[in-house]
Amino acid sequence: MEPFRAIRACVFDAYGTVFDFASAARGCRDVLGPNVDAVTALWRDKQLQYTWLRAAQNRHADFWTVTGDALDFTLETLKLRAPGLRDRLMNLYLTLTPFPEVPDVLHRLKAAGFRLAILSNGSPPMLSAAVSAAEFGGLFDAVLSVEEVGVYKPDPAVYQLAVDRLGLAPGAITFQSSNAWDAYAASAFGMKVVWCNRYGQPRERLPGAPDHELTSLAALPGLLGVA
Repeated sequence: MEPFRAIRACVFDAYGTVFDFASAARGCRDVLGPNVDAVTALWRDKQLQYTWLRAAQNRHADFWTVTGDALDFTLETLKLRAPGLRDRLMNLYLTLTPFPEVPDVLHRLKAAGFRLAILSNGSPPMLSAAVSAAEFGGLFDAVLSVEEVGVYKPDPAVYQLAVDRLGLAPGAITFQSSNAWDAYAASAFGMKVVWCNRYGQPRERLPGAPDHELTSLAALPGLLGVA
């Protein structure tokens, strides 16, 4: 793979890229049993759908609210009514497990002098909790939430937020996301993009195109010339 040139900052999506959203349902396996995967998939699908639908209606609510609404839909659909289950799942979403390669990747990039940031749909308290639980607080130069612009990805205003905060041109930033639609939108905006295709998704038919496609973030340092 041809390495990136002239990159000064690495910006990461949070959920599905840095943090494993499936770890919340896995933390309730004692109650969910064989429904773990079904809860994970439907909860995530509705969570994203609600961000897009709220944006289309110009009726914004923060990601904590959207995540709770999506979970309520999921539990009702799957007829899961165990006492305390909703609260457990929501609390676990605040301390999601990072993907295994992520700590090493972040430390290597930071040591190599790259500026690091998160750019996420997550609300500031959600992101702060996840970053703190993972002990990543000293690694990120910025943790950016869409709440600063009041609209969800893939609105260009979200990607502009990273450009403004870091004070860099889009082409000096590499953006990493496991969500294909997010990766394509960041590319169309002008960022260099690594699509971390953890889930074997097909390529989207959308404006933009990722510069590189990986199955994890482990190869990212190499793309940036970090030994």
